[in-house]
Amino acid sequence: MKRSLFIIAAAAMLAGCAAEKTEVQLIPAANFETEVDGKPVSLYTLKNGDLVMQVTNFGARVVSLWVPDRDGNYEDVELGYDNIRSYTDNPGERFLGAVVGPYANRIAGGRFVLDGKEYDLPKNDKGQTLHGGMKGVDMVVWDVVSVSDTSIVFSYLHPDGQDGFPGNVDIDMIYTLTPDNSFRVDYSAVTDAPTYFNISHHSFFNLKGVGNGTVLDNVMVINASHTTPVDGHLIPTGEIADVTGTPFDFREPHAIGERIGADNEQLRNGNGYDHNWILDRESEGDIEFAASVYEPASGRFMEVFTDQPAMQFYSGNFFDGSVSGKYGKPMRHRESIALETQKYPDSPNHPDFPSTRLDPGQEYTHTCIYRFSVK
Repeated sequence: MKRSLFIIAAAAMLAGCAAEKTEVQLIPAANFETEVDGKPVSLYTLKNGDLVMQVTNFGARVVSLWVPDRDGNYEDVELGYDNIRSYTDNPGERFLGAVVGPYANRIAGGRFVLDGKEYDLPKNDKGQTLHGGMKGVDMVVWDVVSVSDTSIVFSYLHPDGQDGFPGNVDIDMIYTLTPDNSFRVDYSAVTDAPTYFNISHHSFFNLKGVGNGTVLDNVMVINASHTTPVDGHLIPTGEIADVTGTPFDFREPHAIGERIGADNEQLRNGNGYDHNWILDRESEGDIEFAASVYEPASGRFMEVFTDQPAMQFYSGNFFDGSVSGKYGKPMRHRESIALETQKYPDSPNHPDFPSTRLDPGQEYTHTCIYRFSVK
């Protein structure tokens, strides 16, 4: 479908929803129509079930995600900006809504050894490499392979040597809105040389609606009995820690803020929750329940499913209100969460962790599903 026809179709669908209390405010596509590094950037609108989502191919970012509450009233639950320049010119908040990689999370000291050769990476987080380095896959323009009313297919060739990573890695990714009100992300990748690869999605969610208040009263469940504790630089120590009797035990429902201020070294290291949970899985490779979040005032309920072994939960600790996003609302302390399905952080430097090595002839695959409903 041509872009102009797609916009008309999307607008018609939204108009049809208007009688059902929909208050979706679409961001004008013109706010994103430009070039970055000589490649065209656009904004795309997807709709399925009760969800409306806008996505840009700059960093394959989710720009907005409109979800109804228990009364049918919509809010945008996705932190972000309403124009492309705010994304390109605010490197301090660069991961909003983006795909992150080629190695999500942190690599200690910006270095690893692969087949006897040491690789040095850009250090972009207090002496560590975070989410792939200075450019990663979030500060580049992805190719749009195809787009429909309900899905968009992206591709990106991560070139050998970008941010110090070896191998030309050909990445494909699909965003799909499904009839059961899920936002599904499917990844696949192949390489022409041995490398380490661990990609993830980095939406920041506020189920009250962006800028509408704290997430501390949100009720969280995480299907995990263990975490990988971190040092003061948020690098895994190598320990596998049982969550029993700690503020990290979310196997039963707890409000995020219930124990976030506890006298706990790990909470101090993360300035709250910013840790990797090892998911309790029934079988390797199947898509299984990972976590859920319930926002009691609106009734919005989000579940996370994945085929990955772990998930990073981040409680918005480092936002301070100094930067404003959409609708002129500041991004404030602990007013958003990220739930990033992935393999373990810093695995290249921890032989006992599950391997993130990708070799020629292998295919990396990864699925993450965010499913929305109301209670």
